[in-house]
Amino acid sequence: MGKIVKKQRPVNLDLRTINQPVSAVASILHRISGVITFISVGILLWLLGMSLSSQEGFLQASEIMTGFFVKFILWGILTALAYHICGGIRHVLMDFGFLEENLATGSASAKVAIVIAVILSILAGVLLW
Repeated sequence: MGKIVKKQRPVNLDLRTINQPVSAVASILHRISGVITFISVGILLWLLGMSLSSQEGFLQASEIMTGFFVKFILWGILTALAYHICGGIRHVLMDFGFLEENLATGSASAKVAIVIAVILSILAGVLLW
């Protein structure tokens, strides 16, 4: 039997104090935006089904879409979708070798994806309101 070695390393479990690189933040946001996009498909399909069911259903869906809260949720869905697409394109470009897989390129491409997603989010907000 081997010796059991007790390591006396400090453990930091407070995630707020850990400084993540921008590529790690981009990866985490990509996963979160994927979950939001997946969940929002049900909401959007329900709204689409209602609008296509009849003329009354279309009017009811139109009425639902006039509220601020619903527009805010739709803006959030569009923002998550925009970021997920930007992050996905970034990953595809790296997978096919168009972008190098090193720290500098990863950080730069993550920043570009985030900036493009912010611009698309602002455009979505302008279109909704």
